[in-house]
Amino acid sequence: MNEADVDMLRDERDASPRRFTNWDPHDSFFQRYHRLSPEEKDKLHRSMPGDDNDRPPSSSAASSSSAPSVRLEAIRTANMSRTATNRINHQESHPHALDRIETHRTQHSGTVGAIKSRKSSQKEIPAMGAGKPYPPMLPEMEEYVVEFDGFDDPRHAQNWPLRKKLLIGVILAYDALAATMGSSIFSSGISGVVKTFHVGEEVGTLGTSLFVLGYAFGPIMWAPMSELYGRRLPLVIAAFGFSVFAIGVAVAKDVQTVMICRFFDGLFGSCPLAVVAAAFADMFNNKTRGLAVAVFSATVFMGPLLAPFIGGFITISYLGWRWTEYISAIMGFSAFALITIFLPETYPPIILVNKAQDLRRATKNWGIHAKQEEIEVDFKELITKNVSRPMRILFQEPIVLLITLYMSFIYGLLYLFLTAYALVFQGQYGFNEGVGGLCYFGMVAGEIIAFIVVVIMNPSYARKLEANNNIPVPEWRLPISIVGGVLFAGGLFWFGWTGFEGDKIPWIVPTLSGLFTGFGIFTIFLSLLNYIVDAYLMFAASALAANTFLRSGFGAVFPLFATYMFDGMGIQWAATLLGCVALALVPLPIVFLLYGKKIRAKSHFAPAPDLQQDKRRDEEARGVPDSDGSVPSEEAEKKDA
Repeated sequence: MNEADVDMLRDERDASPRRFTNWDPHDSFFQRYHRLSPEEKDKLHRSMPGDDNDRPPSSSAASSSSAPSVRLEAIRTANMSRTATNRINHQESHPHALDRIETHRTQHSGTVGAIKSRKSSQKEIPAMGAGKPYPPMLPEMEEYVVEFDGFDDPRHAQNWPLRKKLLIGVILAYDALAATMGSSIFSSGISGVVKTFHVGEEVGTLGTSLFVLGYAFGPIMWAPMSELYGRRLPLVIAAFGFSVFAIGVAVAKDVQTVMICRFFDGLFGSCPLAVVAAAFADMFNNKTRGLAVAVFSATVFMGPLLAPFIGGFITISYLGWRWTEYISAIMGFSAFALITIFLPETYPPIILVNKAQDLRRATKNWGIHAKQEEIEVDFKELITKNVSRPMRILFQEPIVLLITLYMSFIYGLLYLFLTAYALVFQGQYGFNEGVGGLCYFGMVAGEIIAFIVVVIMNPSYARKLEANNNIPVPEWRLPISIVGGVLFAGGLFWFGWTGFEGDKIPWIVPTLSGLFTGFGIFTIFLSLLNYIVDAYLMFAASALAANTFLRSGFGAVFPLFATYMFDGMGIQWAATLLGCVALALVPLPIVFLLYGKKIRAKSHFAPAPDLQQDKRRDEEARGVPDSDGSVPSEEAEKKDA
């Protein structure tokens, strides 16, 4: 970790001590920090904004303008301590109250911004002007900060009626479906693009690749925006931009316009992938969140498979390939209308901002505000926390690197199938674009089966989680990915060796291979994504950002060489090569299942609260006292959790 990471962890610990103990029970991160040499600590302190008061004052610090800064910093420190204590005491009244009352004060500190008051303490405070003295200090600022009114506050998204949450969930899922269908509906019109603009097949395929490449860069913009301004605003902007650029492709006069608009179409279309899952997390608690995210994942992976047959029938009709983009724009504009009219804000900090606005208007008290309104964007922190940290995690953490490579391979094959299925069912069986697209329903059926299996397994996981003091063990997520990996590799062999001779084997046989590949894609992705989240907790956003960037790159590149590979090697041998690679990757989840705990114990970013709990249990069994001389008990352990 560098100083920015330590600063983030310190903010989390100060704002939410009890919640932080679930992540870092024995301050293991800070113990690593304190083991630094004096020179390393001194360098770290000089670069951390919150430690100015711990250093000897410089000559400029003696100026009169610095006195208010020091006084304000002291007041803020005292307020922070009192607020943390009050929230801990309030938490005792309900086991989950802290999660509901917590205003996500430092949630953004790890991703997008900094507290204004904290940053301003480093700057010279200007005079009031016109000879006016500084006004007297107001009462404690925390008295003016709005909070949720207890665990069951109806303003909190998790307390909304189920009917309302289901309606919002359908709208969000539709928005994600429209965006993911837009990624592949273009593929069925590639032949039309080639004929219209007199370009090669590879250039036509770029229309799909550039869209997926937009998926790689979009989350870097949309995720921080959703944490600063809420979920609704980026979804509204992105739905509108997605629709506009889809129309740009439909009316394009040259191939350059098609390619540029497809990239920006993907850039805006990536917003639901980055934000919708977060909105589901806002609305659903730990018991139901997994199922909600599974529904979202199903729409994300079904979208690219449902679009080809729709686009195929449009392309072979009198409408032509341009109407594939008009259909995408129509879906985008309808999602834009639904979000604009029916989607309320789900992000708790922004809900509190709206509450503060209502109270200011009602009471005429300008001091009332939400903690979110103290946040400002700092470009340096934005680059450090949204670009630098994900890349460091990707290349420094073997778990993230290896899992991301596995998922990137699978994701690349998802878009490679857009070419492979056309070569088999249109090239070998003579189907047209529309009928050939119907063969993707084998993979769709496989994903539906996988979703049903996940739903059936969820109660068992919930019971294990509750029995473990609600502390997740990431390796619990892995067994289904092992099964999915084996089936996925088998599906590739099945597809290749039954689809290369269309005159001898019925078309239904290679179509049914999609049951295995669809099941594998869904289970591998869902379980490995959950593994990353459970393993990295407060750093999960950075780990997932790195994962999204790399796998979107694979998804963009794979379609470009698919035709050459299948034509050059033959359908059966190209599928065999891919199946062998998939089979070679199957042991990867097994390795993490067996040795994941040991690897996480050496990680600089994985907090590993389950390992801390295991250590406490071992010490209790041996009768080893804690640092305060007491032997930890099971009751105390549950209370801490």
